[in-house]
Amino acid sequence: MHGLREKPVSARSPYGPSEKGDKVKCLMAVLCVMYVFLGTAAFAQEEIPHIGYVYPAGGQQGTRFRVVVGGQYLTGADGVRMTGTGVQAEVVDYLRPLNQGAFKTVQQQMQHLLARKNENPEAWTADDEKRVAELHERMTTFYIRPSSVPTLVETVTLEVTVAADAIPGRRELRLHTGQGLSNPLVFEVGQLREYTERSARSIAVAESQSNVRRRRPPEGTEKPMPGTLPVTNDPNEIVAVALPAILNGQILPGDVDHYRFTAQRGQKLVVDVRARSLIPYLSDAVPGWFQAVVSLRDAAGKEVAYADEFRFHPDPVLQYEIAEDGDYTLTIRDALYRGREDFVYRVAIGELPYVTGIFPLGTRLGTPTRIEFTGWNLPVTNLLYPAREAGVHPIAACAGRLLSNPKLFAVDTLPEELESEPNNLSINAQRVTLPVIINGRIDRPGDVDVFCFAGGAGQQVVAEVNARRLDSPLDSVLELTDATGKQLAFNDDYEDKGAGLTTHHADSRLTTTLPADGLYYIHLKDRQQHGGADIAYRLHLTAPQPDFELRVVPSAINARAGTTVPVTVHVLRRDNFAGEITLALQHAPPGFTLAGARIPAGQDMVRLTLTVPADAPTGPMRLNMFGRGMIPQREIIRQAVPADDLMQAFIYRHLVPAEELLVCVMNSWQPIAVGTLGVESLKIPVGGNARLSVNIPGRTAWGEVQIALSDPPPGITIANCALGQRNGGITFHCDAQTSRPGLQGNLIINVYAYRDPATMSGREQHKKPLRLLTALPAIPFEIVPAREIR
Repeated sequence: MHGLREKPVSARSPYGPSEKGDKVKCLMAVLCVMYVFLGTAAFAQEEIPHIGYVYPAGGQQGTRFRVVVGGQYLTGADGVRMTGTGVQAEVVDYLRPLNQGAFKTVQQQMQHLLARKNENPEAWTADDEKRVAELHERMTTFYIRPSSVPTLVETVTLEVTVAADAIPGRRELRLHTGQGLSNPLVFEVGQLREYTERSARSIAVAESQSNVRRRRPPEGTEKPMPGTLPVTNDPNEIVAVALPAILNGQILPGDVDHYRFTAQRGQKLVVDVRARSLIPYLSDAVPGWFQAVVSLRDAAGKEVAYADEFRFHPDPVLQYEIAEDGDYTLTIRDALYRGREDFVYRVAIGELPYVTGIFPLGTRLGTPTRIEFTGWNLPVTNLLYPAREAGVHPIAACAGRLLSNPKLFAVDTLPEELESEPNNLSINAQRVTLPVIINGRIDRPGDVDVFCFAGGAGQQVVAEVNARRLDSPLDSVLELTDATGKQLAFNDDYEDKGAGLTTHHADSRLTTTLPADGLYYIHLKDRQQHGGADIAYRLHLTAPQPDFELRVVPSAINARAGTTVPVTVHVLRRDNFAGEITLALQHAPPGFTLAGARIPAGQDMVRLTLTVPADAPTGPMRLNMFGRGMIPQREIIRQAVPADDLMQAFIYRHLVPAEELLVCVMNSWQPIAVGTLGVESLKIPVGGNARLSVNIPGRTAWGEVQIALSDPPPGITIANCALGQRNGGITFHCDAQTSRPGLQGNLIINVYAYRDPATMSGREQHKKPLRLLTALPAIPFEIVPAREIR
């Protein structure tokens, strides 16, 4: 179980004496032996379905095609959930390569069949022959396993149909499996003809059915481990394509993909690579994504263009005006010649519209605004935007029927102004009145924009740049000075944890209290000394505005009917908002309830629980969660944004937003009624104990019931428990050395059923001896000084 800090405790607890009246003796020796046998891995929750790649990661309007989804724990995949409309997908195949134990089992089955054939050939039937062929085909999948790492070794094949009128753009794709919904990955609907190279899995399957992957390793060498014998492509193969097109591929180890096309002089070619944007973070690779590199060569083999990024985006974009008629070759590879099945790319290539920048980056709500586009192949360079809804919205330019790449446009409620040059120095600074949002540009390298405002002694001022978060290449720097030029505040980069796809937080933000009445100056420039029409910004100058945002993790909550599961909610506090936040579900399905739905004042995260009723219908359904907080004179209500906690390069973590917050209800296979009795908040004294009355049975049909704290705060442990009794309870201990008074939150207790492996026989031997049944509804707690508990 992720985050488990204690091993499960049964009524025979070795952590302390039994409760009075407990008829079960403390069998410490037996439990210690059991813990050694099980190990920490046995305490894992049910395997959560995870998808690592979708290939191809999109398709053209009006087409039908096959898609391979690779991942782990995908057994029982029977459906697809896709956001948006116009795309239908169904599961047509599932492949989990045999491991060593399963291979031997299938091998024995086939040997028994063949032995029967030898003993009595006359009794052999066509069905028997078919069964042998099926077993043989299953056995060959064993040789696929070394081609993939464990997290990608299972594949689900989909039949995808994209309607002719499906709206172009990004969707989120999830698999529905026997263990619930997977994480989401990007699936794109495109407008161009698509070319798709052979998938890595199809190569592995073909090789496993031949002798290529079935040669025994030389004597004395170790048996190949998963992922150590990856499949490869021919690095010299060249694919002929006609433009415009979308190119779909997977970069395998050492792989270089080549595409040849014919172009005419004067064409303005755009090569737009999507790789990191499809799979933003890889947990086990540095820098944490597929770093694509593209180059363009003419018919003589001379390199005429190259790109390994586009501004601050890892995905490269290449623009080249064709110099001569003839054939050209585009190559794509990883910057370090790495490769794997999840190094998936989509490349749009042709004389395509591409927007490099817009101005302004936003406007005031209700103010129709003309937006200027800059970029390539843009027959229309402006758009009148109505600004009817606050927020950040994607917009795109058109070239005939083709849509450009999207850009972000912000709609706010504060007064707005346009920057006015010249304003490079304090003597010609642009005068503004707070609060205000200024839309400006760093017009040329070395440009500095200076703004002047009148302030009073003790006045608090916040200056914040919104540029990088709106896809502007500006790497801002902010400085606040007084009328004498004395620096009062400075900021280069400000981390916004709500921007989960950003790794360089280049927007600046500073907060200060003005020391006296007078004029003050805000200086804004680009740290990289860049300038131009695309280097745009929105500068917010306001008083502090206490606020918060919420992120709910995971975006897909999988639960069996009649159970309780943990959910994590992160709060992103703004401008010193430190108050308590209460959480609730909006228009929830009947019977769905939250427990521990409160984020204590000053804390940035809480783990609460969601209880699913026993009669809940199975399948995915949407949830809406919101939070309420109080600031002076008013209440603020904010919708919780679904997100997933993704790891980058073994160490960094990011809260990446998703389109939907979902709960997927599955059938209950081990119903159990549990609960706490009459405690709204548990007060635990430092260095002391606190008892919680619970209603938990001592046994289930699977075996003995055990409990464990899930990711408890430091110093909180289970001292004793008594289960299966009328007066059952759990006693918690608070360690005086590692706990501090005042800490509040929730305790979450997982309930397991344990069966002694020695009593398991037949197919049960392949099952884990410890099953996670449910959790108790979250238990609010507070650590208090010892003197407060009598």
